[in-house]
Amino acid sequence: MSRPATCTKEKLIATALELIWQSSYGNVSVDGICKAAGIQKGSFYHYFPSKIDLALAALEQGFTDYKDRLDAVFSPTVSPIKRFEDFADICYEKQKEVYETYGKVCGCPMASLGSEMAGNDEKLRQKTAELFARKEKYYKSALRDLVAEGLLPKDTDIDVKATDIRSYIMGVMMMARIQNDLEYMRTDLKRGLMRIIGVNQVTKIDA
Repeated sequence: MSRPATCTKEKLIATALELIWQSSYGNVSVDGICKAAGIQKGSFYHYFPSKIDLALAALEQGFTDYKDRLDAVFSPTVSPIKRFEDFADICYEKQKEVYETYGKVCGCPMASLGSEMAGNDEKLRQKTAELFARKEKYYKSALRDLVAEGLLPKDTDIDVKATDIRSYIMGVMMMARIQNDLEYMRTDLKRGLMRIIGVNQVTKIDA
């Protein structure tokens, strides 16, 4: 989980992320966030003009809290295939950690909030798109290394494959949340990623 919040603004962001992730943007009120954070409502509006602005800050903080894991897993010192294998593991472990904390599968906070609100607020749509693009940079780097090592064809469309990876992971997390069951993530997320990437036939491709 993220580090403990130490000031009023951080507490509001951490609480909003937690509550919206567990439930939904529509089900969480400013009053509810302030009450859960133990903060006066007037302090909320000192830091955030609206609930949307707080949600934007919460999304950014959620990515920041996750970035160290991404940096480690997708380190260039790790083989590109192992990067994706390890990424599947941390996706599952993160969801398991959240499940053990809240008693339910919460899925991807960016996907959940984006699918709920992106059609109603352009700033939130842009933020979710920006964060997904940041995550896709990690996928693209590993895919390029797979091409460089001869494990994928030279004409591999890196952008398309990175988007396919993102969509697959989002879909698996969404189904896990709908079914409130992490079993599919545990058993098939890694295999599914390998199928999409194309390394289930890992043999050196002739130059």
